[in-house]
Amino acid sequence: MNQTLVLKLLVPARLEGRLILVLLGPGSERTMVFVETKRQADFIATFLCQEKVPTTSIHGDREQQQREQALRDFRTGKHPVLVATSVAARGLDIPDVQHVVNFDLPKEIDEYVHRIGRTGRCGNIGRAVSFFDPDNDSQLAGALVSILSKAQQEVPPWLEECALSGPGGFNAARKMFSSTDSRKGPNTGSFQQSSSQIQPAPAAAAEEDEEWE
Repeated sequence: MNQTLVLKLLVPARLEGRLILVLLGPGSERTMVFVETKRQADFIATFLCQEKVPTTSIHGDREQQQREQALRDFRTGKHPVLVATSVAARGLDIPDVQHVVNFDLPKEIDEYVHRIGRTGRCGNIGRAVSFFDPDNDSQLAGALVSILSKAQQEVPPWLEECALSGPGGFNAARKMFSSTDSRKGPNTGSFQQSSSQIQPAPAAAAEEDEEWE
């Protein structure tokens, strides 16, 4: 695994604003943004469109024709950003994805590896950015430490502390972190503090598994 992983502190109340900075950084790269729920997919896609970032989405509540149109728009570059749930994206082979954003980290590390594996294929340069919330993602800390160590990369002290503390540890009172994974070369970009006061989406209830029709 030839990757560089850099983790930065984020402010949760400005998470959507920070997403804008992440997406604007690489320009018009074909980007997949992963979220955990259908409701969040709609919220993020609508928000990005309002911010003049051409975006489409796929999830289980969209009609087959809508999903096919979304994929066409993504592949042709009409909408270079695709917001998707993991379930809706399963089985889809989308070439030339240059950028993956985990707005919500998955519950299992295998899914994380699968997501970031969608970029940087065939010797191309790819980037993956992930938002890490110790309140919700602490169960992944140990596995992320292992991935970084095996790749001979620096492990951030806060991530080690989170891994050692276990679930509920690393009391950074709802602080968020961003991880940037740049394949075939270190990340040279930096993310500035967002000045926008954007309210996060209302907490969505647990959703049932989506199914393709």
